[in-house]
Amino acid sequence: MRLRRPGAGWRRWALVVTAALVLAGCATGELPQNTLAPEGRIARVEDNLWNLVFPIAVAVFFLVQGLLLYALLRYRARPDDDPSVLPRQVAGNTRLEVLWTLIPALILAAIAVPTVKTIFDLSQKPASPLEVRVIGKQYWWEFEYSDEAGNIVTANELYIPTGRPVFLTLEATGQVTDDPSSIGVIHSFWVPKLAGKQDLIPGHQRTMTIEAEKPGSYSGQCAEFCGLSHANMRFAVVALEPAEFDAWVEEHASPQPPPQDELAARGAELFTSRTCIACHAINGYEGAEARVGPNLTYFADRAKFAGYILETTPENVAAWLEDPQALKPGAQMPDLQLSDEDIEALVAYLQTLK
Repeated sequence: MRLRRPGAGWRRWALVVTAALVLAGCATGELPQNTLAPEGRIARVEDNLWNLVFPIAVAVFFLVQGLLLYALLRYRARPDDDPSVLPRQVAGNTRLEVLWTLIPALILAAIAVPTVKTIFDLSQKPASPLEVRVIGKQYWWEFEYSDEAGNIVTANELYIPTGRPVFLTLEATGQVTDDPSSIGVIHSFWVPKLAGKQDLIPGHQRTMTIEAEKPGSYSGQCAEFCGLSHANMRFAVVALEPAEFDAWVEEHASPQPPPQDELAARGAELFTSRTCIACHAINGYEGAEARVGPNLTYFADRAKFAGYILETTPENVAAWLEDPQALKPGAQMPDLQLSDEDIEALVAYLQTLK
């Protein structure tokens, strides 16, 4: 009977897993959050720094691992070695010690100089930017435009003009608790194709600049664990040509007129009589100025809602109103115990907000 060598099965599985990991990195096609495919000036500056640092890191890795493997193989114990004889002890080699101290220091200096320069360059506020205040909440993003852009407040969709820097002031708030020391949770704002990450710390303001070179929708998300629905805290940066962006600002800066349809009008009445009005703002709607939940002024214009995970269809909106926790665990939206008729009316009203 042929005996199976010990460990042969593990080696085979290790080979399979390694091959699978290598093949998984060979994906083709459009990747919505591909950091290595910059679409803006800021992302391109950061990518240039990566292009410098990565080859150096790879060279250092292979050099160190090669020397390690050489030492392990060249000086390994052999069957005919006398175990009572210790290896020859060698005192420190001054020349080698100087070399392996000086070479890493030079490598780090070569990396540090462009890195520090890039950090300082990107931290500067650009000339004539569009200014937007970004507030990370649980679990969605709020975008508040400056007076220049009509003082618009929206959620989960950040509209920007192409070819112009957008200066973001970022803050973090979180769930209100009975603990007076709790002032929120951390988030991390990340649009891979437009810029690197920026952490949001409760009680502190952070700034960063993003810029898009061409029109399109750029996927973003929270990149720092912030609670139960962290994975459902997404957003999109929608870049428009400057003329289209100006038209978007003009359209979205106007107040929302009252609905004319009978069913939608009943939904508007429900919006004020139930607790909706206590959390959501609607421009031009008396009594609806709260900022606890997303601003709903132009809700129907948004491609997605609920942390940008659900398409804004009547069916999804109805399902959300019926049981928010079933669609997004941990969301701050309560279950209002609405009847089917109330949900139908509210959906009809929300569909008019555009």
